[in-house]
Amino acid sequence: MLKLGIIGTNWITQQFIDAANESGEWQLTTVYSRRLDRADEFAEHNGATETFDDLEQFFSQGRFDAVYIASPNSLHFSQAKLAIEHGKHVIVEKPAVANQAQFEQLDELLAAHPDILCFEAARQVHEVNFKRIQAKLQQMDRMQGATLTYMKYSSRYDAVLAGQEPNIFSLKFAGGALQDLGVYVAYDAVAWFGMPDDVAYYPSLAPTKVDNKGIAILQYPSFNVTLNMGKSSNSYLPSEIYGLKDTIVMDNAAELAKVTYYDIDGHAQNIGVAPDKNPMLAEARDFAAVINDPAGHVADYQAWRQLSRNVNKLLFNLRQSAHLYFSDDERDTPAE
Repeated sequence: MLKLGIIGTNWITQQFIDAANESGEWQLTTVYSRRLDRADEFAEHNGATETFDDLEQFFSQGRFDAVYIASPNSLHFSQAKLAIEHGKHVIVEKPAVANQAQFEQLDELLAAHPDILCFEAARQVHEVNFKRIQAKLQQMDRMQGATLTYMKYSSRYDAVLAGQEPNIFSLKFAGGALQDLGVYVAYDAVAWFGMPDDVAYYPSLAPTKVDNKGIAILQYPSFNVTLNMGKSSNSYLPSEIYGLKDTIVMDNAAELAKVTYYDIDGHAQNIGVAPDKNPMLAEARDFAAVINDPAGHVADYQAWRQLSRNVNKLLFNLRQSAHLYFSDDERDTPAE
């Protein structure tokens, strides 16, 4: 059984731990938090035996095989870098890094540590319904585009309206709607349609100067894809992929709980399955399978790594098009 360390003690970390436990492939052993009392509390609740409030000690003294990183976005790069340098496999929440320069630096570091694997926790890519959509797209005669929506009001936006600056709504912490919810629909678009020829992002800005919602247009040779994302309002619109006369409809482009295919005569067919109760279960199983048998899963790992690279490039180029910059960005240089 693989030993797991975690950075971050929030709800998404708990969800991953629950998925890891359900998979039967992982055992949580080590917890890091900036507050030792919080690490101790979280460890006790989840049966971990080691706690740290010093990151260097966490990596050098912690007895674990892989680390799950769910810290603020701006910290992902430095923490993943430390993990690789200390010989720990990395599972980092999306977005894995803030820009392409950071992604390239991680690639160089991984090349120097060939036995270490780095995964971006893009959970829907590993789910059955995501793959069902991918397969159905291959059967559709002609593609005419898509509209993909993921928009949920964040409880932390109340703090923004009250004059505060939570991490997820801060440029300093690489926050914003595109980075937080837009990454889901970005993964959908790149995995299903490939990299676009040109992109543009039209954000609405919060008082903190990050994008609280926005629309992205991805231009492909013969069609466009529209991405709708936001954290300051709720949307109940379904998402759609358009063939010539047939259409795939999703209840939600990120959750993918229900997927319906409408054929050329308008007849509806359910092509999805009931999703796992814990949406992170599939990725927990997949990551464990690759770590346990890397030679037998080379193609899968390389495909996920390339997809992660392309999605992060897309997010960077979208932000550049809208002149949204983080502190570590090189300005006005869209990634080729």
